[in-house]
Amino acid sequence: MVNKAAIFPIMIRGKHLLLASGSPRRRELLGSLDTDMHVVELHDVDESYPADMPAEAVPEYLSCKKRDSYDRSLLDVNDVLITADTVVILDGKVLGKPQDSEDAERMLKAISGKTHTVVTGVTLTTRDRSVSFSTRTKVRFDTLTDEQIRYYIDRYKPMDKAGAYGIQEWIGYVGITGIEGCFYNVMGLPLHDLYRKLQEL
Repeated sequence: MVNKAAIFPIMIRGKHLLLASGSPRRRELLGSLDTDMHVVELHDVDESYPADMPAEAVPEYLSCKKRDSYDRSLLDVNDVLITADTVVILDGKVLGKPQDSEDAERMLKAISGKTHTVVTGVTLTTRDRSVSFSTRTKVRFDTLTDEQIRYYIDRYKPMDKAGAYGIQEWIGYVGITGIEGCFYNVMGLPLHDLYRKLQEL
């Protein structure tokens, strides 16, 4: 039998990653790093932010709020708590998760035929330190028809996704003409940047 611990990425070996997220996409992405991880839940996190905060600063700010809702005294010496937040930014404004199907339709019509920016803020926390960073990816959408938008919303129910879409779903296959930056960042976790930061801890 192969000893999986022996082939973990060497700079992550010995760290126990705690992903504080309810996102199945983030769970899948972090699990793909072949390292020791566990999912923990955060409760009652206030995800509001100052109205005058620059849009690109919002996800890192929210990742820190999620960190602060976790009792750091519960962390063991090798634990690394990972908190993250992803937003879509169009024309300097944040598009969060849609409140309902009508809101999702509004968002998809807004990004149709345009380029927007996806920003994920990540905070890594140990017993004695905390490091935050943000990763940006530009996404270009073709012009979407009303029929395409309604089909996607009705079939895929994207209410849990920033900007009302998932790049890894049907709308991404037929609508996205190109990206500039990390693909996995658009899914919710910038794996390359995350791996580098974990090496530095």
